[in-house]
Amino acid sequence: MSILTQSTIANKVSFSGIGVHTGNKVNINILPSFPNSGIIFKRVDLKNNNIVVPNFENVSEATLCTTISNDFGVKVSTIEHLMAAFLGLGIDNAIVETDSQEIPILDGSAKDFVKILKETGLKSSDVPIKLIKINNHIEIEEDDKYISLDKSNTTLEIEFEINYKNRLIKCQKNKVNVFEDNLEDIFNSRTFCLYEDIEKLKKVGLGKGGSLENAIVVKDEKIMNANGLRNKNEFVNHKILDCMGDLYLVGYRLIGSLCCKYGGHNLTNKLLRKVFSDNKNYSLLEIKGKNLPHTLVNNRHNLKSIA
Repeated sequence: MSILTQSTIANKVSFSGIGVHTGNKVNINILPSFPNSGIIFKRVDLKNNNIVVPNFENVSEATLCTTISNDFGVKVSTIEHLMAAFLGLGIDNAIVETDSQEIPILDGSAKDFVKILKETGLKSSDVPIKLIKINNHIEIEEDDKYISLDKSNTTLEIEFEINYKNRLIKCQKNKVNVFEDNLEDIFNSRTFCLYEDIEKLKKVGLGKGGSLENAIVVKDEKIMNANGLRNKNEFVNHKILDCMGDLYLVGYRLIGSLCCKYGGHNLTNKLLRKVFSDNKNYSLLEIKGKNLPHTLVNNRHNLKSIA
């Protein structure tokens, strides 16, 4: 995180595909935007009230994907992989035009989003970035599920653990430093499901666009996809990808340490709502300077509180 002014993309990019849950064909354009505008979704298939802001308070559904809505009931769903790409690449401002409710699933990961966004490049502004720094330890426990967010001096850490009865997936755990680690395995990790859950999903109107082209399907102890896994921790790494996208719904890059056990979209959203229910839990900071050595994150000469 050495570039401390806000960035957008250099040129318009486009993607086409299907929604993994709706099964509908969808086209999206991602356009450059101005500093301090943030990420904005625009439903171009609708003429009125078609702007939807990706904010944790606007999450209207968090079962198997993240759906945001505006005050008029207009929705955009399955935004998490694209939002994770924006966060990981350091894109602060962009307009996402979509001609359908659901963002295309592509190959089930963020790989293609990242590839095309990298190729078009970023355009930096002279406006300093803003960060949200966590001040207090906040946690939620629900049965065997657990999630917490704690302060960190310099970065965003995500530690995630999953545990499935399936003998192939079993228990996986991984931890990443979002601003310092190589995130290739995270970006490349696909969504997954158990073979026996496919019909259940379809009965409740989900997974209509799912296939071996955009999801890992596990049947007993076998990966049904022809080329197997892309990395040994692909299951838990995809959960980290989802978590990155959901965390970017705070609107700014986050400085904190998250730990999650057996959670998902819903638990992450509940955590963010709890964190931001009390302004003592966080500080909104604006960078003053061109480069920020990690040892200076807490230096008040470089950070100005704007909360």
